[in-house]
Amino acid sequence: MCGRFSLGADAKTLAAQFNLFDGASWTPRYNIAPTQEVLVVVQDPATVRRQARRYRWGLIPAWAKDPAIGNQLINAQAETAAVKPAFRAAFRKRRCLILADGFYEWKQENGHKQPYCIRLRDGRPFAFAGLWERWEGPEGKAIDSCTILTASPNELLRPLHHRMAVILPSSEYGRWLDPRIQDPETLQPLLQPYPADEMRAYPVSTLVNNPANDSPGCLEPLGRD
Repeated sequence: MCGRFSLGADAKTLAAQFNLFDGASWTPRYNIAPTQEVLVVVQDPATVRRQARRYRWGLIPAWAKDPAIGNQLINAQAETAAVKPAFRAAFRKRRCLILADGFYEWKQENGHKQPYCIRLRDGRPFAFAGLWERWEGPEGKAIDSCTILTASPNELLRPLHHRMAVILPSSEYGRWLDPRIQDPETLQPLLQPYPADEMRAYPVSTLVNNPANDSPGCLEPLGRD
């Protein structure tokens, strides 16, 4: 699964890397938690241009009576999202990139849970495969929300957790975002574990355990001077 991640890059850097025509303001974050805003990329169906948006993390299905259901839907299994009632419409029509530059997992070690940070080896930002949905409340209040797809872990993540967030290769951003593609069989091959040799994992301070702690120190390797 993915329950906490970081995005320390600024909006200008992200706009250049992800070819954004319309960008959203973004303050670097180092300990993003469920229900908080995350930075996503969607594709405008009319112009085919990529746009950055800020959505709530935790997908609220359009049919939900209570938006609190989104707190339980921060992740969706890649193997079944195309058929699950909460995700199947979004899988076909509302896919997005959820931007990050690291994420955290916890491993049981010596009687306590040790947090680890997982990043790409070169440290650059990357994109989780995401789905998004718009929920409208009885008083017309609209909430745009999203979920991160997960798959079986690669060799690096397997000792840490039985699932891992799907990181898309940059060559597949266009296909994942294209709203004209709605066939799950065309999209399913994209949802694979990212190559382990292109990633690294290292222990970090328990500072990250508290979502209120949101500083670059969350990313620092444990024991670094």
